[in-house]
This record gives sequence, C-alpha cells and structure tokens, in this order.
Amino acid sequence: MQGDDGDERGFFAERALPAPRAAKAAAEKPHYLGHRERLRTRFREAGAGALSDYELLELLLFRSIPRADTKGLAKTLINRFGSFAEVLGAPEHLLREVEGVGDAVALDIKTIAAASSRMARGAIGRRPVLGSWAQVIDYCRAAMAFEPREQFRILFLDKKNVLIADEVQQSSGTVDHTPVYPREVMRRALELSATAIILVHNHPSGDPTPSRADIEMTKTIIETGKPLGVIVHDHIIVGRNGHASLKGMQLI
Repeated sequence: MQGDDGDERGFFAERALPAPRAAKAAAEKPHYLGHRERLRTRFREAGAGALSDYELLELLLFRSIPRADTKGLAKTLINRFGSFAEVLGAPEHLLREVEGVGDAVALDIKTIAAASSRMARGAIGRRPVLGSWAQVIDYCRAAMAFEPREQFRILFLDKKNVLIADEVQQSSGTVDHTPVYPREVMRRALELSATAIILVHNHPSGDPTPSRADIEMTKTIIETGKPLGVIVHDHIIVGRNGHASLKGMQLI
C-alpha cells in the first residue's frame, strides 16, 4: 500500500515496532514470582523465625505448586488446622478436603512431617535420654501430638539410658483410649534387654492433663517392672496444647 505521493515510507513509519522479547516477558511475568523471591530472601537472610506460620507454609508449597500463588492456600490451611505444626500433623484425608490440596500436595506435606519427626528422633539417639529431656519432649510432640487417635509409645533404654528402641503399641486405639497390658510392656522390655522405659501417649482432645486411668495404669506398670529390674522413668502425655509429665507432677 502506498501513500498519496506513492511513498511507502510514511506507512511503515507509523507502524509500532515489536516489543523486545525481554520487555514482553517482563510484562507477562506472574505477580507471585517476585513475592516468592522476596520470601526466599527473607528466609535465607533472617531464618525461619522471621516468617509467620503461613509464610513458612508458603515456602513449602512453592515446590508442590510451582505455577500459582500459594499465599491464599497457606492461610486457608493455617485457619483450618490452627498452626504450621497442626497442618503437618493433619491426616492426609483431611488435608485433601481443603480446596487446592490434591494428592501431590497432601503427600508433600506428610513427607515434610515425617522428615521432621525423623529429625527430632535423631536428636535423642545415641545419647543419654535423661540428659536430652527437651529433645525427648520435642520428639514426642512431633510424633504424636496431632494424631487423631490415641497412641501408646514406649521408649526402651539401656543401662546408660541410651535409646534402644522406640515402639508404638500395636493395639488399635480409639479417639480417647488405647488398651495397655503391663505384662506385654515388660515382656518386650526383657526381649530388648532394656533396663528402663519411658511411657508416652497422646490425648487427641489436645488437653494433656492425665486422667485417673492414666495414673493408675502407670503405677501398675511400675509395680510390674520392679521385680524384673525395669524402671519406669516417666509417663509423658502430649497434646496440641502442650505436654504433661506424671513424674514432674509428682503423680508417680
């Protein structure tokens, strides 16, 4: 096409030049990418303590959901379950009930939970447990505090109070009760050549206050172990709202 004077230059001069590729890419860059980088920088420079629960959860979700804004989902999960720890401790089927959480995201969250529990357990291995009491409590809470059913766990110790085994009793528990058989506990202690044990169980209600049944059962296990040379150091009850030590409360 030509202008009235037959000169094509005017036509071509009026055409906009194509935007450079870099500028075009920058214009199309999703808004959340800058937010992700800022959050990563804060984590690298200031550590996890500088991040709120939902921001730490966002970091986790970045890998599970690489091409979307995860802030809203992180906040929804915190609101639903209460805290970062409770999101990790939530059962997989409940996680999948949250819109935006599919099988892959739920599995990633539970994988992080398992890694956290394994890390906490490593902190009490190969060292005297009674000298690492804070780590013992951290491990027990990470492993059991958010379980939806009651579990009964036994830490078996050698004569130096080093952890030999950490076992969950296989009896099926309900939301508020797990049957415990003192003779079975001691039989297993003798099989492992354990000279001391620590009893641990969770209260799914969240309140770790020991019940009368908890106290009586613990006393029965203590008496059963005495003639066998197996000491019960403590019975720890964990819940979302904290923990209780029967020995610390002078109940045993």
